[in-house]
Amino acid sequence: MALMPVADALAAILAGADALPEERVALEAAYHRVLARDVAALRTQPPQPMSAMDGYAVRAADAAMDARLRVIGEIAAGRPFARALAAGQALRIFTGGVVPDGADAVVIQEDATRDGDTVTINEAASPGKHIRPAGVDFNAGDVLLRAGSRLTDRDLALAAGMNHPELPVRRRPVVAVLATGDELVMPGAVPGPGQIVLSNGFALRTLARAEGADVIDLGIARDTVESTNDGIQRAIAAGADILITTGGASVGDHDLVKPSLEAAGVEMAFWRIAMRPGKPMMHGRRGAMRVIGLPGNPVSSYVCAFLFMVPLIRALSGRTHVNHIIESAVLGRELGANDQREDYLRAVLTRRDDGALIATAVTRQDSSLLGNLAAAQGLLIRRPFAAAAPAGSACEIMRLPT
Repeated sequence: MALMPVADALAAILAGADALPEERVALEAAYHRVLARDVAALRTQPPQPMSAMDGYAVRAADAAMDARLRVIGEIAAGRPFARALAAGQALRIFTGGVVPDGADAVVIQEDATRDGDTVTINEAASPGKHIRPAGVDFNAGDVLLRAGSRLTDRDLALAAGMNHPELPVRRRPVVAVLATGDELVMPGAVPGPGQIVLSNGFALRTLARAEGADVIDLGIARDTVESTNDGIQRAIAAGADILITTGGASVGDHDLVKPSLEAAGVEMAFWRIAMRPGKPMMHGRRGAMRVIGLPGNPVSSYVCAFLFMVPLIRALSGRTHVNHIIESAVLGRELGANDQREDYLRAVLTRRDDGALIATAVTRQDSSLLGNLAAAQGLLIRRPFAAAAPAGSACEIMRLPT
């Protein structure tokens, strides 16, 4: 089978990836959930004209320079005054207090002198001064939160102000992660001859959670058909929306993931991509469960997960925008010509004195080098058959999560 272009592979993975069903959650639990429907305000904010400052509610026509007005009462937030303000009168008012009928301005306390029940105006008032009109923030029925948006902390404050105790959101995708390989041991263990410490799963599970998924750690499957099949069946039994496997994705005698997936009823769509790192990546489906088989090398595993798993999680979550943002930059050092595979080079990002973004590819791009992956802030994209490029020439990058 020919190598599949990256764009085609992503399109295949996202094909039919409709948003998961809707559920309602309490506002407290809605942070970073994805709205399933537009949300409109249930109230007007503020519901009545409110004072923006501490001072005196007055009729602007009465409050000329040196005017003396009679103070007839006090208005605090949450305690409106029962009567309308008449000519020659003023009311002591505090921030958030309801401006009474008859008043059309607030003179701040710094611009007034109080003497018993009389206040002298030291700066003339003007209509509307220091008053927040009713509905200046929003009105009942205004649609302020849109379906497909991932809720921020500010969105939750807005929803609360709109008087919503709960919100309609999409169900979180369930991502199951299965590592494979006799060579793997857990951090803290003493590796035996030829063994390595498992690192992939920690990055992949964290990446999935950061995108809003619920994650199941299926542990390590040994290089046997029975152990690999057991891990796959546990993902199926758990109702995983996405099964991520790492390792065993190539074509060697000990690469058991592909035949095990096929034996479990997974219809494979592709298993080789024209990209670097990450050529031996697989994708298939079993009913509603989507499978992404990642390479075992940690950099290949992470880059492929970033490029393919993340957009899939976003699509299933119902987000409006699922693809990574590609930014323009300039090369920090020269790069040679590229071959038929699309390159995703780990790069350090800095700023030039004129503000231009500089992407400098790390010198060693081996797919086993975790240190360079951790040090990188972005992926520098080199299209297939790109010509050699000198330092300072234009390039494209994707920022890595921080």
